[in-house]
Amino acid sequence: MAKFTYKMQNILNVKYKLEAQAKTSFSLAAVRLNQEEEKLEGLRQRRRAYESHARELVADRLDFQEIKLNRIAIETMKGAIQNQVVAVHVAERNLELERKKLQNVMTERKTHEILKDKAFEEFKKEMEKEESKAVDELVSFTHNHAEEK
Repeated sequence: MAKFTYKMQNILNVKYKLEAQAKTSFSLAAVRLNQEEEKLEGLRQRRRAYESHARELVADRLDFQEIKLNRIAIETMKGAIQNQVVAVHVAERNLELERKKLQNVMTERKTHEILKDKAFEEFKKEMEKEESKAVDELVSFTHNHAEEK
């Protein structure tokens, strides 16, 4: 029996490699998003700590210099948080882009796998036809030789 060879196997192999690369890129983008979100949460915790400290400063004796420094720290944290929110949004967009790329690559790979499956089914049908033809020829040959005797 003949061996099945898919004519576009090299393309399918490339699609597998592209899919692996897209999965890696997607996972890296997801890790980056998690890092940015953790950094944002850390900044928010620091701001809450500064605000808590500000309430303590106002409740205790009034040290205007320390209160002023604390307010500056709170404002600095607000700016850092705004910048980090932007960084999180950028990471989310990058993750979405990588997800779409992965989805496209997976679709292309699946398409080529379907084409390969169809080609294999066609190959099997051809083999069945050839087998049937060979059986018919054998039956005809044996029938003709049986009549000659």
